[in-house]
Formats: sequence, structure tokens, C-alpha cells
Amino acid sequence: MKKILLLFVTPALFAASPQYQSGEIIVPAASAQETVLKQFSLEKADQYLEQGAAAWTRKRGCVTCHTTGTYMQIRPELTPILGNPSQEIHELLTGELTELRKQKVADLNKGTKPAQVIYIAAGLAEWDLHVTKKLSAETKAALGLMFGIQQKSGTWGSLDCWPPLESSAFQEATVAAMAVATAPGWVAGLKDKETKARVAALQKYLRETAPPNDYGSVVLLWASTRMKDLLSPQRRSELVELLWQHQRKDGGWSLRTFSTPEKWGRGNRAAKLRAEPEFKNPLSDGHMTGLAVLVLREAGVQVNDPRLQKGIQWLLTNQRESGRWWTRSLNTDKTHYITYSGTAYPLLALMKCGVLPKKSAKVEH
Repeated sequence: MKKILLLFVTPALFAASPQYQSGEIIVPAASAQETVLKQFSLEKADQYLEQGAAAWTRKRGCVTCHTTGTYMQIRPELTPILGNPSQEIHELLTGELTELRKQKVADLNKGTKPAQVIYIAAGLAEWDLHVTKKLSAETKAALGLMFGIQQKSGTWGSLDCWPPLESSAFQEATVAAMAVATAPGWVAGLKDKETKARVAALQKYLRETAPPNDYGSVVLLWASTRMKDLLSPQRRSELVELLWQHQRKDGGWSLRTFSTPEKWGRGNRAAKLRAEPEFKNPLSDGHMTGLAVLVLREAGVQVNDPRLQKGIQWLLTNQRESGRWWTRSLNTDKTHYITYSGTAYPLLALMKCGVLPKKSAKVEH
């Protein structure tokens, strides 16, 4: 991948520490004040995703749900539009998988490691489905490791403190379910009775556990579009209606309406959220609008639905100069890494709505 210095953003953004930086890659700070593009740019969005993931990999060298985990969960499906995803990021996940497999189960249940294992499995499954078109040994190993640290309740351990991508054991279980359902032929080829029982335990947990908030309901709906027998048609219809109820007047969705501050993780961000000037009337954002449009499409909502069209138009008219969509972090007002999923989700949503071109002349990154 070529290293490109981002120079086309508002100069004032460089006053703050870069959001991502490694070598010649500099992605400036994310800010609500960043200028909105006059016209949607696929190229700039693509560059933001590639440079953010590359810089994180080269500087941090770890899998994290907000950047490299999101890249591998979303970017492979964009292959028909953007070309093959980064082999460098794939190697990061497989390398981390090799190291994690050397650790004891007790150690793998500490801190963010359960989330890392789950996102590795989900990302490798997406790669197999959309890039190589076949199940790999690495994905099978990742799924095996994932179920090897599953709790008896059917879910996994969670820090519960980094909403929304690591805000509950419930949310992590939905990502695990998507990994299971996405890996080509993995479920159909299962012969091990214990692993089958663990998959059944995961399904039972998601069917019988009340989502911790409306955001949990959305990711449950998303998982059910992949794992077809997870929910009844009536339950899926109820969750679709829930999403429509959250749509804002401007056509977008706001992450902050999907939970009370006290129900994000352990509630340890409640004071910050309640102190925000827009607390009573939060603005639409890229993360939630992209996710809503994406999930509604996967749930079968037609592109010509007027409500969905409003969401599409919000996405097309609210991209920023850097190529990302603004989303204010629920956690801190420093790096706003949520703008990364807040860019990946909109791109995949727009592709599923037929807004992006079907073919790309781009070469592999």
C-alpha cells in the first residue's frame, strides 16, 4: 500500500493529535467542526479506511474492535467495489491468532482478549466468504479457539466498558454468531458434538437473553440476518420496527438514542453523556446511520422505501473532508475511533443500496 499524507482536510484539524499516525501516514483528528464534503467521495472514504487500519497495525500491532476488527468485519464484503482488502491486516489477524492460541484459557478470558478472539474469527470468516471464497484453516482455528473460551451461559467475557463495540457480553455474542454463520461451510461440516453443543448454547443465549439496550436489539437483528434460524419472523419484524422508531427527522439515526447513559456498558460514561450539550436532542451520526441502513437492507427492507431513502440521502450528504463520517465517541473526547466504524458501516450500507458502482478498476491494496 502506498503511504499517503492526508493534506486535503481543514488545517485547524492538525492542531489536535492525529487520530492515526505511523510513518508517513497521518490521519488528522476527528472533529465535529470538520467540513462536510460538497459531493460524496468513495475514494476518500476508501483512503480513510485503508490508512487508518494500516497506521494502527504498524504502530499498535494489535487487533482491536474499533479499527482492525471493524476493517476485517466490513471491508472484505466491499471487495467488488474497492478491490481486495489489505493483506497486511489479514496477516495481523492471523499472527495474533497464532499468539493467542499459545495462551491458557484462563488468560484468554482476561481483559479485551475475548473480544479480540471473537473479532479475529469474524474477520477471517468474512475474508473467506468474500475474498478466497473458501473456508481456511486459520478461520477454523479461530472459531475453535473462540468456542474454547465460551462460558457455560453461551456468551463470552467482556470488559463492558467500551461502548458500543465492546459494551456488553451480549454484543460480543452477536459478533460470534455472525462469525459462525459467515464462515463458508463451517456449520454444515461440524462433526464434533461438543462444538455443536456450544453453537446451540450461543443460539439459546441470544434467543433467551434480553438485549441490554436498543443497540443490543439492533446487533441481534443483524446477527439474525446471517444466522437465519436464530429468531422467529415475528421477532425480526419487531426489531425492524424498533429501528424505524429511532429514525431522526433528518433521515439519519443517532447512536445516543439507542441506550440510556446508565446502560452503556457499566454506566461508567453516564456523567459524560449527560453533560453533552445535545443530550436531549442528539444529532444523527455516521456509525448509527450506516449500521441502521445496513441492517435494514439485510433484513429485507426494499431500497425504494421512502424512509430508507432518507437514510441514504443523509449518508450521501454528511461525509467529511477526510472521507469519514462524524460520530462522537461515547467514551472520551480525544480520538473518536468510533468514526472508523462510522465510515465502514456507511460504505457497506451504500453498496447494499446499490448507490456505489458495481465494478472497480482498483488494484489490490
